[in-house]
Amino acid sequence: MDYLLMAILGALALGVNILGPASNRVFPVYFRNGEIVNPEFSYPFRKNIIPSWLAGFLAFIVPFIFIMLMQIRIRSLNDVNTATMGLIFSLLSTTVFQVFIKWLIGGLRPYFFSVCKPNINVASVGTGQGFYGLMFDRSICTGDKKEIDYALETMPSGHSAIAFSGFLYCSLYLNGKLKIFANYRPQYWKFVLFFAPILGAVLMAGSLTLDYYHHGYDILAGSLIGIMFAFGSYRFQYASVWDYRFNHIPLPRLEADLGFDYHLDYLENSLSGSRKGRWNDDRHIYGAPFDAIETLSTLH
Repeated sequence: MDYLLMAILGALALGVNILGPASNRVFPVYFRNGEIVNPEFSYPFRKNIIPSWLAGFLAFIVPFIFIMLMQIRIRSLNDVNTATMGLIFSLLSTTVFQVFIKWLIGGLRPYFFSVCKPNINVASVGTGQGFYGLMFDRSICTGDKKEIDYALETMPSGHSAIAFSGFLYCSLYLNGKLKIFANYRPQYWKFVLFFAPILGAVLMAGSLTLDYYHHGYDILAGSLIGIMFAFGSYRFQYASVWDYRFNHIPLPRLEADLGFDYHLDYLENSLSGSRKGRWNDDRHIYGAPFDAIETLSTLH
C-alpha cells in the first residue's frame, strides 16, 4: 500500500508541476507619476547555480551514503530499509506539499519582468485594472510562455524545501546512531558532523538569492516545509527523535505487530552505531530520575 501511494503522489507531483500557475497574478508596472515600479522583480534572468535535478539528487544521495556507511558497524538490513524509506517519505512528501502551494499560490520571482518583457505601449498609466488602472496581468507580457509560467511560481522555494527535508533528516539519523546528544559528552567531530548536513542545506537555500530565483520569504517558507517533513518522517520510522534511549530503534512496520511499547527489553539488542557512553552494554538504558524508564527499571 505504501509503494502504491508513493507512486500516486509522485505522479501527482509531476503532473501538477507540468501545469501552469493556477492563479492569475496582477502587478503594477508604473507608479502614478509614470516612474517604473517594483525593482525587486526586475533582476536579470540567470541559470540556477544548483539545478533542480541536482538539488533533489544531492538531498537523497548524501543521506543515503551516510546510512550505508553506518552499516559498517550496525549491519542491519532492517535499519537500511527503515532509514531509506523514511528519507524517501520526507523527500516525496515535501515535494508534493511545496508543488501544490507553488501551483495554487506562487507569486512573482525576482527576475519576473526580465522574462515577462511587458509591452510598454500597452502598460501605460491608467489603462490597467484596479485603482487608477495601475494593475496589469500576464496578458501584457511578450516573453516565452513557459518562462513566464515558471516566473509566476516563486512561493515556496522547492530547493530550500528539498534541501532541508533530506539533509536535516540525515542529521537526525546521525544523532540517533552516534548518540551525539545523549547521556555523555561525545567527541567534537560528532558535533560537527551533525551540523554539516544542515550547513549544506543552508548553502543550497542561500544560493537562490545569488541567482535571483527566490525572495527571502520564499526560502524561509520552503525551509520550514522541509524541516517539518524531516522531523515528521524520522519520527514516523523511528521510536523517537530526541530521546537518546530510543531514537536509533526502527519501529515495527507490520500491522500485525503489537507495536513498540518502550520496554527495556528492546534496548538489549541495540542498533546504535556508538560504543561510547556505555552503549556497548545495557547500562546506557537508565533514564533521568523519576522518568518512566527509571521507574520501570526499579520494579525489576
